Amino acid sequence: MTDDQAPRRAVLTGIGVIAPNGVGTDDFWKAVQEGASVLGPISREGCGDQPLRVAGEVRGFEPSGSVEERYLVQTDRFTHFAMAAADLALADAALDPTAGSPFSVGVVTAAGSGGGEFGQRELQQLWGRGPEYVGPYQSIAWFYAASTGQVSIRGGFKGPCGVVASDEAGGLDALAHAARAIRRGTEAVVVGAAEAPLAPYSMVCQLGYPELSRSADPDSAYLPFTAQAAGFAPAEGGAMFVVESRAAAAARGARIRAQLAGHAATFTGASRWAESREGLARAVRGALREAHCAPDEIDVVFADALGTPEADLAEVLALRDALGDHAGRVPVTAPKAGFGRAYCGAPMLDVAAAVLALEQGVIPPTPRVTKVCHEVDLVTRYARSCELRTALVLSRGLMGSNAALVLRRGQEV
Repeated sequence: MTDDQAPRRAVLTGIGVIAPNGVGTDDFWKAVQEGASVLGPISREGCGDQPLRVAGEVRGFEPSGSVEERYLVQTDRFTHFAMAAADLALADAALDPTAGSPFSVGVVTAAGSGGGEFGQRELQQLWGRGPEYVGPYQSIAWFYAASTGQVSIRGGFKGPCGVVASDEAGGLDALAHAARAIRRGTEAVVVGAAEAPLAPYSMVCQLGYPELSRSADPDSAYLPFTAQAAGFAPAEGGAMFVVESRAAAAARGARIRAQLAGHAATFTGASRWAESREGLARAVRGALREAHCAPDEIDVVFADALGTPEADLAEVLALRDALGDHAGRVPVTAPKAGFGRAYCGAPMLDVAAAVLALEQGVIPPTPRVTKVCHEVDLVTRYARSCELRTALVLSRGLMGSNAALVLRRGQEV
């Protein structure tokens, strides 16, 4: 099969990051590469008496500097993140939204919680002052599809649009949806996920998760793959990307940052972490198969790193099941230990870090982790320089989803 006859390849040409450790790819990558930890006490109003004490907050982000007032008043913080990140991704890709047909660009986002902060504010108005004080935007701002809707409306994108309403692994599934749209003829898709789960109402909804860390000490709140692992610290933020067909990207001279080479997903049930071993291994094998990638071609793994002993062990065993002997040699990292798990935004931030690692030939460390208690080559303390061509990104959700994504470096496409 000639290259012209091959299926349309989905390539990533733009990255936009809004994260607790940096707004924009430069600040984000600098912090990730240095292994910086930005977890800290939750400072959001109304959260001081919650049993959840530590999280990754996006600080210094002013939505009014990125989003017009007419959109701000009808959207929640999670959509502000998505809109700002989408702008950054479009600028990075040098993709002009007004060029070409509006039907050639679609939007796909993933969301796990929706607009909890906006919804809480309107409910307080309802019960405190009466229904006449509830604004009309309550009907849309909380909605898990709000980010897809607002990004597409604001950009004038009329191509295939969708939303993955799921747990953490839905972020990788959204990228798979984008790649599928590209293969079916769409020229470009703005895709990603951002979450804002640190409002009081949203936090109360999370308290039923036994995997959530209750530590009040930022240095011990999230220590995956260690004997001290006691859950994960949540986070807000996320990342958006521009995914295009390789032909369209090449035709306009765009920089190809990575290829979405393979993806697969499975489901094993909520909090059934021992069973996630088999499900995650199947997802890895499926992603490798779609990417036509041998296990020993994987140069780095960006781990799900849930941060509980049972879940961490299941992930290590899943890698062994899927990669064989190579699992003991491949470097593994979990940068999110330094800024928290942003639910559907978590794997998006891992994808951003993986693409930057492939470009720079640097594997970032797992922050604050020093003594690993599992048989895995976890990169700790300092970044590791090496030749990187192919990365594997893993994600599992609290409701039982498992997903794996294979990325290839842009120069390899």
